[in-house]
Amino acid sequence: MANSDSSVPPPPQVPVPPSSRKENLTPVGSKIAELNESRSELLGRIQGLKQDLQSWRSKLDTQVKIYRDELSDLKKSLNVEVEQLRSEFQELRTTLQQQQDDVTASLRNLGLQDGVSGNAEKSQDAKDEGNGEKEGSELPKENGKEANNMTSTTLEHA
Repeated sequence: MANSDSSVPPPPQVPVPPSSRKENLTPVGSKIAELNESRSELLGRIQGLKQDLQSWRSKLDTQVKIYRDELSDLKKSLNVEVEQLRSEFQELRTTLQQQQDDVTASLRNLGLQDGVSGNAEKSQDAKDEGNGEKEGSELPKENGKEANNMTSTTLEHA
């Protein structure tokens, strides 16, 4: 019953008429044309984006250069102003030191002039020394020295 000749024969091939092939190829051809058109459009858009990017980069580079130049100018002017301030502070220090020296010298001169007529005050100071009031009388001098030292120190750190 089962022999090699009893196999199922292949189905007969029906030839496709030529007109049917052309109908199948026409949609494929139009699809290819549409794809080519889409491809061209996409390539055009990509090219436009590349040009926009290049333009943007160029503008950005220009802007960065402008900002760097402005910052450099600002830095130079700031340095000039800082040097000016340093010079002015040094002049102020010198002036204050000179004034302090003048006041000290004036106080010494006054002390010498008063020393002749102020012997009575010295004896009063000696009496006060026993009462502990001398410490109070020296306190303003120390405070004055501390204030002058603080001013001098503050100016030196500026």
